[in-house]
Amino acid sequence: MVSELIRERLKEVPSRPGCYLMRDRRGVIIYVGKAKDLRRRVSSYFRPRANHAPKVRSMVDTVFDFEWMTVKNDAEALLTEAELIN
Repeated sequence: MVSELIRERLKEVPSRPGCYLMRDRRGVIIYVGKAKDLRRRVSSYFRPRANHAPKVRSMVDTVFDFEWMTVKNDAEALLTEAELIN
């Protein structure tokens, strides 16, 4: 079940290229990703009846909050994602 915090935060996510970070209750980053359309990608994790693999479902169940950053294009998103992971 998606928390009210997540529901409200999803409304703020822009439909632009960028990167996102998923955090657990302690604020620890548990996942870093990139997207051509942040709103579509981040929302896809929290859709009811989404048919995620067990590993992804486990990660989604652990997400307490997330943040994002927009970039100019997909290539910049790829570079930014690599920097965030390192």
